[in-house]
Amino acid sequence: MPTDTKRVRGPEVSQSPTLFLCKHAAVLPSHGPRADGRQRDQVDVRPVFVRCGLVSQAKGSAYIEAGNTKLMCCVYGPREMERKDETDMKCGKLTTDMRFAPFSCLERGSWIQGSQDKDLSLMLHESLQPAVCLHKYPRSQIEVNVMVLENSGSVLAHAVTCASLALADAGIEMYDLVLGCSIRQNVASYVVDPSYMEENSCSSVSSENQGGLTVAFLPSLNQISGLQSDGEMTEETLTAGVRTCIEGCYKLYPVIQQALTKAVRRAAPPPSES
Repeated sequence: MPTDTKRVRGPEVSQSPTLFLCKHAAVLPSHGPRADGRQRDQVDVRPVFVRCGLVSQAKGSAYIEAGNTKLMCCVYGPREMERKDETDMKCGKLTTDMRFAPFSCLERGSWIQGSQDKDLSLMLHESLQPAVCLHKYPRSQIEVNVMVLENSGSVLAHAVTCASLALADAGIEMYDLVLGCSIRQNVASYVVDPSYMEENSCSSVSSENQGGLTVAFLPSLNQISGLQSDGEMTEETLTAGVRTCIEGCYKLYPVIQQALTKAVRRAAPPPSES
């Protein structure tokens, strides 16, 4: 029987690499410090690294890294609308597209946009649109594309922040920056900026007063532009969760301002010698 001499043959006895994968517990403890050392019931967000202007082909771009969560956003436009029948003479159009890279999650995905990607794109659009001065760009459209390079939790909140940075880097007129923050409620305790395992963990005690909350906040105007929640939470828990997310956004605000200041200084022309 002929054999393929160019194929690298593996060992005769082998095991699947998934057998050596560390399986995390489905139920995480609801007390004590978190897995990464952060504290519960406190506004303890992950360290954030932000950089603007990384993609030269785009009008504006931004990269954000929070723990192991990594996202890239590119902004194109304003450009003329493709379909003339959708042209608004008085106001521009904002389009958002959020996708997960196939290697971003534990299970390899597809490049085709799924239902989760479409839902996140819609939430991203609803969070960004109130902050963009679309009346300044009649008969034009602005495209925002977000790519999740690694999903380690709180992707929607960080996508809102990253897209806002990219819009500012592109020179799009905005009323204010948009910052995002998430919490995960687990009965009596909560965690801010939850990781992937904390988002998908379940409690064995009760299913009441559990869920997730993501808030998009305009810090200078002190207004909320987007809110998304899931699960079952009481009115008091939701109110306290919104206040906690707002406090988390204010913690991120100086980091975002510093990143934008550095980007403007890099793009500014050198002073002329007189």
